[in-house]
Amino acid sequence: MHNKYIRNFSIIAHIDHGKSTLADRILEFTGTVSARESKDRLLDNMDIERERGITIKSQTVRLSYKAKDGQVYEINLIDTPGHVDFSYEVSRSLASCDGALLVVDASQGVEAQTLSNVYMAIENDLEIIPVLNKIDLPHADAARVKDEIEEIVGIEAQDACEVSAKSGLGIEELMETIVKKIPHPTGERGNKLQALIFDSWFDTYQGVVILVRVFEGTIKLRDKIHFKYSSEDYEVLKLAVNSPFFTEVTELNAGEVGMIICGVKTIRDVKVGDTVVSAKFRDTPMLEGFKESKPMVFCGVFPVDSVDHSVLKESLEKLALNDASFTYEPENSNALGLGFRCGFLGLLHMNIIQERLEREFDLNLISTAPSCNYTVKTTQGEEMMVDNPAELPDQTLIESISEPIVQINIHVPNEFVGNVIKLCSERRGVQQDMKYITTERVQLIYDLPLVEMVFDFYDKLKGLTKGYASMDYEVIGYQQSDLVKLDILLNNDPVDALSLICHRSNAQVKGRELVERLRKLISRQQFDIAIQAAVGAKILARETVKALRKNVLAKCYGGDISRKRKLLEKQKRGKKRMKMVGSVEVPQSAFLAVLKTDN
Repeated sequence: MHNKYIRNFSIIAHIDHGKSTLADRILEFTGTVSARESKDRLLDNMDIERERGITIKSQTVRLSYKAKDGQVYEINLIDTPGHVDFSYEVSRSLASCDGALLVVDASQGVEAQTLSNVYMAIENDLEIIPVLNKIDLPHADAARVKDEIEEIVGIEAQDACEVSAKSGLGIEELMETIVKKIPHPTGERGNKLQALIFDSWFDTYQGVVILVRVFEGTIKLRDKIHFKYSSEDYEVLKLAVNSPFFTEVTELNAGEVGMIICGVKTIRDVKVGDTVVSAKFRDTPMLEGFKESKPMVFCGVFPVDSVDHSVLKESLEKLALNDASFTYEPENSNALGLGFRCGFLGLLHMNIIQERLEREFDLNLISTAPSCNYTVKTTQGEEMMVDNPAELPDQTLIESISEPIVQINIHVPNEFVGNVIKLCSERRGVQQDMKYITTERVQLIYDLPLVEMVFDFYDKLKGLTKGYASMDYEVIGYQQSDLVKLDILLNNDPVDALSLICHRSNAQVKGRELVERLRKLISRQQFDIAIQAAVGAKILARETVKALRKNVLAKCYGGDISRKRKLLEKQKRGKKRMKMVGSVEVPQSAFLAVLKTDN
């Protein structure tokens, strides 16, 4: 098909504004799926996506649409996630599109991530079409939301498409708008091949499957292709598209989106953002690609059974191929043995990766408390990046520690502003701006340390605002702060996996909470266990798990008191000796307790 009849677009929106449901209605309307094949949120193909009701991975689908003028168009639709932790998926998808549908809930209006996704689309120079969804709800207010889009986002919205993704209302008008307003791809088939890799995953039977957008030229079966980043050559064994199920094709032309299978066995040979060119013309320039994502939240992941270490390594490799924003490197812990230090974009991203490891690869894991990347300046003048509290130098060798600061953008109804300001102040936030978007909605902008946000900030925000607040954030830099390493000692031995870095003003409160929680979780042994929280040599809090005690006097009914005293003294000597050699078993729930400490 000539590329003037091709349209490539993404659906972008805030969480729960109806992206995946709208994709379902478009698939049904165009006849891409039959009534028998149709199911709710068809493009969310992971179990975890269906259970949680969120999109985690961007999904592509090719569909054919016959317009009112009789012309048939080939449309490549990309459904994207809404949560801020998966914004990297959105940026990758937008790099392969020519336009975007901006879906806004007609009852809730513009939310925080609506804005961040729009700015991403503007950066990619895309044509943006505003779409008002849920127009059939009784409290939908189309006129108000159109004004909001124009005032806050700054794009023309009076002619915005009004649809109901649930009932299918307005889908035909939307499809006509897509073919009229979204520009066609510009590439030429006769040019040298340039294709952008914007996703990849591992298939047990076919090796690495590579998802590309062809910008220039043509890829055909048996062509020899060259990956610019890894400088490797391969032969194209299969070409396919999702329509919406895996369908093999003989070629992919300029402007099209599809999958290449070329027997890539090594995961490291494929890099998302790389350019595929013809092996005959290796000097063809690379496409611009997109910015590398930097993980902001780190935690240690260890197998409960050490024999699973190699399985964990293999599993992480496969997940990293499918998720370029996730990183890992080997780590050794005195308490937990061999494992990996993993980097994530946020706490939800971390939870999803851990759940996928346990489900898809049948692993039993222990995770340490999440931390951030700190910049440490030593007294010798050296600068180092530390993401693991165990790697922090001795307090006497540290001149200063800087922590990452995020700018957080919160949209909240007027009645909850006080609660949000109090929450941000408690988390060491500094207010930068506060403005009324409408008479009922307020936008708050705060600078906040990232470490104060990664634990439970989002949950607290939703709880304090009855679920009405929405937030978006971006890292804006590092700031020097009075930070200390809080150690947990069990019978005077530090447990490196329970250490965390926190602000000096919070250290005592956090230390007390943590030892109290651990006292309830650590099982009683034959000897007393002292649980202490310490900063350097200073003990901030202490709890004791009392020893189990066998009733050695059970056989002494009546008789001389000296006999009883002798048995008790013997028991005491035995306990003392046991304490010298006894090691404390720490259950998995104890490591999770660090996550649940309330500020």
